[in-house]
Amino acid sequence: MKLDQKKLRWFAHILTGLYFAACVWLYYQQSVAVLDESLANIPYQSDLPLHISMVIEDGWYYSFTAYVYQLLYWLCAGNTIGIAVFLAVVTAATVYATEALVCRLWKRTADGATLLLSLSLNFVMPAYLSFVGEFRYVSYQSGNIWHNSTYLCMRLMALITLLYYFRLEETYRQGISVREWITFALLNVVCTGIKPSFLVVYSPIVGVFLLADVIRRTPWKRVLAFGSALLPSGLVILWQNSVLFGEDTGNGITFQPWYTFSLHASIVKGAAMCSVLFCALVVIIKLREMVREKTSVFILLMSILGFLEAVCLVESGSRSVDGNFLWGYSFCIFVLFVLCAVKWLQMGTGHTRGIVKLSLSAVYAWHLYCGLYFFINLVTGASYWMR
Repeated sequence: MKLDQKKLRWFAHILTGLYFAACVWLYYQQSVAVLDESLANIPYQSDLPLHISMVIEDGWYYSFTAYVYQLLYWLCAGNTIGIAVFLAVVTAATVYATEALVCRLWKRTADGATLLLSLSLNFVMPAYLSFVGEFRYVSYQSGNIWHNSTYLCMRLMALITLLYYFRLEETYRQGISVREWITFALLNVVCTGIKPSFLVVYSPIVGVFLLADVIRRTPWKRVLAFGSALLPSGLVILWQNSVLFGEDTGNGITFQPWYTFSLHASIVKGAAMCSVLFCALVVIIKLREMVREKTSVFILLMSILGFLEAVCLVESGSRSVDGNFLWGYSFCIFVLFVLCAVKWLQMGTGHTRGIVKLSLSAVYAWHLYCGLYFFINLVTGASYWMR
């Protein structure tokens, strides 16, 4: 069995390597794509040329990734291949960060099965029904996105930050060292500096858990020491807010329920459900077990908050149709799929459970097929607006 798992893991490494190579090609083609004003039927259409142009041509720095792009562009003498390789490394590293979360939730050491599962989790996308939403990505919400470079970088850092939080949450009541505090604070700062979307769905839930500890009479000194590690990332938020929502930008935040979700979906609530169909079924079946597990409760609460922010909040001004409050929810969907996939595979045996598990397998396979179909088409030149 050990030998089989070893071979299986090597096979998973090879598949991840192929995924890396495909992403290098995809991101390079995206980086050199020429966008016009119509943005219609453009091969390899993505946000990447705009992100690079903002830095190289406009000198507009709103994300830490801008400084990385500037450096790589200079090192490669004006060629974008360095940026493409960097994003491919980030994407492949996300597979292994996903595996670390899988192993924590599954309480299992890394092997071939955990890596294959993690690789598949980096492809799952909404269960596509053309009459519900015309576009495979744009009409739905997804945790796997290949057209937005800041989301790709944020997702990796958010996974690392979340894993470190789960580790510290188990031990901080006995004290947190200076090194642990600095590491946790830096992770939050870097992740927020890349894209603030993670902090706004994660920090409120951290606050809820800290408040619960206060009610349980955890010493104030311990709670404040742990919670204060989030404060430096608040300064980053202030900087980003001045860049994105300053008085001269004409942009703000408004409350418009379902506005963003309804822009491109025919059946809005149906599209929202198809986006997380597998997760919804698993949560319904395993909710009683999940509410007894602190990590599961954290992920569920974070997902609910992410959904509420995405469904209710909209940017006013020129970015009103950009859906920028979806990014935090997209990460929540990604993590929720990880949790639900583990719960699905942990289901016991027996006739009834076997039927339920097999049915969930079919739904997961549907999500995975939709993601693989979408990614393969992206690599061959499709726009993320594909049907």
